Amino acid sequence: MGIHLPSVILHAKQALKLQSRHQKGVPKGHVAVYVGKIQKTRFVVPITYLNHPSFLDLLNRAEEEFGFGHPMGGLTIPCDERVFIDLTSQLHVC
Repeated sequence: MGIHLPSVILHAKQALKLQSRHQKGVPKGHVAVYVGKIQKTRFVVPITYLNHPSFLDLLNRAEEEFGFGHPMGGLTIPCDERVFIDLTSQLHVC
């Protein structure tokens, strides 16, 4: 009996492996994500966020809209930048 990870986690981890080769200036244990619907802003967040349910919801939306092979070369989250900042500031406190 093993741990069953949702498919979004597996796809995100695969994307992160590919992305990690191209990330410069990203500290170990972090990942760069692009946030926005039209204009994208790059954020660097701890990998631990990938396990949080609220962040997983954003990743699910990103997978539905963009898939994980987005031309920007990283995870892209299609939400308002302010929403992303509010969410991640709450995750940081927890």
